[in-house]
Amino acid sequence: MESQEFMKLLGAGLLSQNPDWPLYRRLAAAIEAPIRATHLRPGAVLPGERLIADELGLSRVTVRKAFAVLEEEGLLSRRHGFKTEVGARVEKSLSTLSSFSEDIRARGQEPGCIWLSKQLARPFSHEMMALGIAASVNVIRMKRVRTADEVPIAVEVATVPQPFLSGPDAVGNSLYEALAERGFMPQRALQRMQARAASEDDAEHLRCPVGSPVLVTERRCFLSDGRTVEFCETTYKGDVYDFVFELSR
Repeated sequence: MESQEFMKLLGAGLLSQNPDWPLYRRLAAAIEAPIRATHLRPGAVLPGERLIADELGLSRVTVRKAFAVLEEEGLLSRRHGFKTEVGARVEKSLSTLSSFSEDIRARGQEPGCIWLSKQLARPFSHEMMALGIAASVNVIRMKRVRTADEVPIAVEVATVPQPFLSGPDAVGNSLYEALAERGFMPQRALQRMQARAASEDDAEHLRCPVGSPVLVTERRCFLSDGRTVEFCETTYKGDVYDFVFELSR
């Protein structure tokens, strides 16, 4: 989006906000709208504080406070000099069962992966419990770094009982596509989450400092007949992923 087009959109958005809000909040909401609508891609550079202030007749303090609000929410990043860029946070709804690739494409980014290992092996004890299988049933265990626009944001270890896949090489970039081709597409899932500090292995693959916050999820996916088709452990960078809950009474 061109700077002039963005400024016009920003001016219209500012006028549409609740007049009872503080001015910096209205500006933050006006900037947030095109980001949420993916009109601004992650990494896009915003006009400077002075330009926005001059064009909209605002003080630089107001613009700076609006930027600070959005930076705290992860929507903006100011890590490269004095440039302000659209951040790379990804929202993941927990009300629908979707793949990583679907989530990333919905954000307007290109999903990818870096394979670390694919192996046919005996299941670990926690995998046996999660999948409801015996020790004699082989599993296909796949570990990879998941990327968005080539930026690492998660490390995933997916384990699938061998009866559902012909072998490790059956999976390309999408596990769900491989399962769907064989008629074993997951229909529902149970997921748990916990926060912890990044290990040395996490730091290496996610390019983050050791000890920085990460969010770990464990997900069990089921077929329509109740069989467990996948057990997946995923470690997300804490500064790029938001999990969204929709609640109702």
